[in-house]
Amino acid sequence: MTVGPVRLDVTVTYAVPRTGVPSAVSFRKWVAAALHSRIREADLAVRIVGTKEARALNRHYRGKDYATNVLSFPAELPDGLPDGVKLPLLGDLVICAPVVAREAKEQKKSIVDHYAHLTVHGALHLLGWDHENEADAICMEQLEREILAGLGIEDPYVIA
Repeated sequence: MTVGPVRLDVTVTYAVPRTGVPSAVSFRKWVAAALHSRIREADLAVRIVGTKEARALNRHYRGKDYATNVLSFPAELPDGLPDGVKLPLLGDLVICAPVVAREAKEQKKSIVDHYAHLTVHGALHLLGWDHENEADAICMEQLEREILAGLGIEDPYVIA
């Protein structure tokens, strides 16, 4: 059985100091776990940002004037491609390091586990999963629990 996509290209960029932020290898591992058996090949970017950039993006794209923990930007295929042609471009994730650190502390969670959860959560959004209604939220949260359990990470929805 193949573990993760056949071809996965994850670019990780850091717009903040890397102290306390997981390595690119960790982000790649978490994305691969989220995509496992759901997609055969993918290119995506993960950008780790500060509060100012996260707030600006959230305000611009979602109309919400605060820094949020993770934003997902699914890629759109360009016009003019022949029917059936699919690019492996999945999209971009933007993760706000100060928000992740604050939430992990408030929720008494490992910061690494919280980064893993938000990476999986964001990657599932790129695949079209959502939590706009209760039924969708229940399904998405259960899938996150299963993916994270496979990584040895406890249920992220249990707050200590």
